[in-house]
Amino acid sequence: MNNPIIPIILSGGTGSRLWPISRPSRPKQFLRFGGPHSLLQQTVLRCEGPAFAARPILVGGNEQRFMMAEDLREIGVDADVLLEPVARDSCAAFASGCLQAIARDRHALVLLLPTDHHFADQQAFSLSVASAVPLADAGKLVIFGIKPHRPSTGFGYVAKGAPVANANAFAVGKFSEKPDEQTAAALIEAGALWNSGMLLCKAEVFLAELEKCEPRIPGPVRAAFAAGKRDLDFIRLGESELAQAPAISLDRAVLEKTDAAVIVPLTGGWADVATWSSVWEVGEHDAQGNAVHGRSEFLAARDNLVYSPLQLTALVGVSDLVVVSTRDAVLVASKDRSEEIGDLVAKLKASGHAEATEALRMFRPWGNYERLDMDTSYQVKRIVVNPGGVLSLQKHRHRSEHWVVVQGEAEVTLDGEVSMLRPNESVYVPLGSVHRLANRGDMPVVLIEVQTGTYFGEDDIIRLEDTYNRAGNTEK
Repeated sequence: MNNPIIPIILSGGTGSRLWPISRPSRPKQFLRFGGPHSLLQQTVLRCEGPAFAARPILVGGNEQRFMMAEDLREIGVDADVLLEPVARDSCAAFASGCLQAIARDRHALVLLLPTDHHFADQQAFSLSVASAVPLADAGKLVIFGIKPHRPSTGFGYVAKGAPVANANAFAVGKFSEKPDEQTAAALIEAGALWNSGMLLCKAEVFLAELEKCEPRIPGPVRAAFAAGKRDLDFIRLGESELAQAPAISLDRAVLEKTDAAVIVPLTGGWADVATWSSVWEVGEHDAQGNAVHGRSEFLAARDNLVYSPLQLTALVGVSDLVVVSTRDAVLVASKDRSEEIGDLVAKLKASGHAEATEALRMFRPWGNYERLDMDTSYQVKRIVVNPGGVLSLQKHRHRSEHWVVVQGEAEVTLDGEVSMLRPNESVYVPLGSVHRLANRGDMPVVLIEVQTGTYFGEDDIIRLEDTYNRAGNTEK
């Protein structure tokens, strides 16, 4: 019997084409698009069942570590979480995941999964993966391809070579990354498949091919893995060691060069949730083809996507639009040009718009906070502290704070004195006072914080003690 497949889930990226919902402070893999689970959670849950190991491997950035941990906690899954101190693209990330898999099982079979996929048919996905296991056991790097239904310029394409004997697979031909529409149409006519980004193989086989195809990567990745240190539930890879690896995609480093790759057609109603047009494609539509996330009304409007969870958004006499409304930004775009939203975000950054990168709600290991109002002399936040959550023992140079509890019971430490705050009770935290907030109960604590002073940045924190081993004066 084959050993269970170990999923290696790459949880990096910022998802700029899904702005303004997806931002670097909370990118798309942690968002929910009309369902109960985030894209990351959907990816983890997709690998339930006897064919898969119960403990997946996640690889992501340090700044996303607590969002990954919270997503895993919500669905009750334990995982090995590798933290990359510097981003080095998908090849180095997958290689580090392979090393962790081999540490668990010398002959581990691994499945690389991006976190932005949607499958309408979970069973078909599992059957497609299972059908490729004999090829991977035989030493092949199995790429999963999707039969295109339109000449998309946002996907990579892989040409099919000769059929593989006794398998629903083909030799791998030329890779074409995001071709223009005319080239994409010609590739489809010739039978090329979309490159899903999924890969099934033995971890040791991949590393051996990596040594042959791109020898600049294995040494630094192995050194970074060897230098890795446990930090709470995470494994921090060595920073100086990983920085020596070139930033190269998996396709360019290995799959375009190796002779060991084959491609298997993947079924299961696959979609890449990378743009607002793809969110429309996988959503539920009304009789006029409109897809809605939140509150919306339409009059003589067709084939639109509206994402408006906070307020009513109404469309009249328009079609093929994307309308996204948040508390601090509104996006209106032609649906067939949603690929260009990443370019728009770059322009917003260059113009100095904080909304390009900063979300109103920020997530921390203890819970989250949301900015409600701000002016030059004050800032108002809604703070949620999860059960067991403990903020750092800290003080501020430039602001005082007033806390009002609206739900739960908060333990407050103020200049060495500990007290309990219940709903409708409040406390004043003077500038320079040493303070801490904790939730020792079994339900979330919700409070309103009013800050007054001259500066309200998160770097106005002098951290004295911290449960979560956070360095520096950031991340309240």
